[in-house]
Amino acid sequence: MHAYKVAPWRLQRQWVGAALLVVVVLAMIATLYLDVTSQAAIAGREIQDLTIAISASQQTSADLQTQLATLTSSSVMQKRASELGFRPVDQTEVEYLIVPGYVAPEPAILSSASLPQLSVLNILPEYNQSLLDWMDEKLAEYSRGLQ
Repeated sequence: MHAYKVAPWRLQRQWVGAALLVVVVLAMIATLYLDVTSQAAIAGREIQDLTIAISASQQTSADLQTQLATLTSSSVMQKRASELGFRPVDQTEVEYLIVPGYVAPEPAILSSASLPQLSVLNILPEYNQSLLDWMDEKLAEYSRGLQ
């Protein structure tokens, strides 16, 4: 106490130092908050830009699909075929060729009738045993071994 009475500026220096420390800590917290907030804003803006780009790409894709559907429609294809010199075939002009040795492929029939039917009689006994049956068998073997 005697030192503070002799030199009161020491007490003032401690208060000023504490106040400056509080200001520096608050400035660091504000800087950190500002950095996090700016990064979040930048990420949000990038998300908005990417969302706009996705929408534009989807719109372009839809436009191209519409153009493709228009170009491959029946009326347009008939018009293009007639411009290229094609015409509808007449029934009298059709000629069928028989190719010796050619066998038409059979369609794959996906039914369960072609699969072998599984029954308890077809399954091996090892796969027809429950866990409790197996444990009972092992305990019986163990008890026979002790006798």
